[in-house]
Amino acid sequence: MIRVVITDDQEIVCEGLRTVLNASPHIEVVGLAYNGAQALDLVRALKPDLVLMDLKMPVMNGIHATRAIVEQFPDLAVLVLTTYDDDAWVIDAIRAGARGYLLKDTGRDQLVAAVEGTIAGRTHVDSAVAEKLFGFVRHGTQPRSTIADRFSERERAVLRLLASGLTNAAIADRLHLAEGTVRNHVTSILAKLDVTDRAQATALAWRYGLVVPEGPG
Repeated sequence: MIRVVITDDQEIVCEGLRTVLNASPHIEVVGLAYNGAQALDLVRALKPDLVLMDLKMPVMNGIHATRAIVEQFPDLAVLVLTTYDDDAWVIDAIRAGARGYLLKDTGRDQLVAAVEGTIAGRTHVDSAVAEKLFGFVRHGTQPRSTIADRFSERERAVLRLLASGLTNAAIADRLHLAEGTVRNHVTSILAKLDVTDRAQATALAWRYGLVVPEGPG
C-alpha cells in the first residue's frame, strides 16, 4: 500500500484527489495539507511514501516544501501536480528534488499510474514539461527564468541590503532612492520569492545564492 499526503491550497482539489487515489487498491491517502508548511508537518508525523505537491500556495510554497522534505526525508518521493508549466517553476521544482512533474489536466488513470510508477522508481513528467526540458538540452539553452533571473539589478541591490538587516530608510539612503521606491521594491521581492516577510526573504536569498558577502572595503 502506497501512503500518500496530498498538498494543495484548495480544499475541493484535495478532496477530489483523495477520492481518485483512494479508488486504487494500492494507494491510501493518509493526510491532506493546504500549504507547504502543513505538508512538512504531516510528513514528519505520518511518514508517508509520497507527497503529491501543488506549487503556488500560501505560507510555504511547493518549491520550498519539496526542498525541505527531500533534505529531511531523502527516501520520500515528491510528485508535483500543478497548473504551472512556466520554465522557472519546472526547473526549480526539479532542482528542489521532485521526482516527477504533472499538470492538473492529467487524467485520473494517468495520475494513479504516476503515483505507483514514482514509487517503483520511474519518472513521470507531463509531455508539455518534457518538451521544455528536452529543448533546453537539445539547443544548449538555459531556461528563460530561474529564481535569480526574476529580479532586476535594482531589486538585487535592494535584496542584498535587506538581507544585511538594513531598514527601508537605510537602504534608500545607501542607494540614493526615495523610501517609497525601496518599499515598492521590497514588496516586489517578497512577491517574487513567494514569502510574506523580510526574514523569510533573507533566508531564501542566502539559500539560493542571491546575495553574497561583501569583500573588504
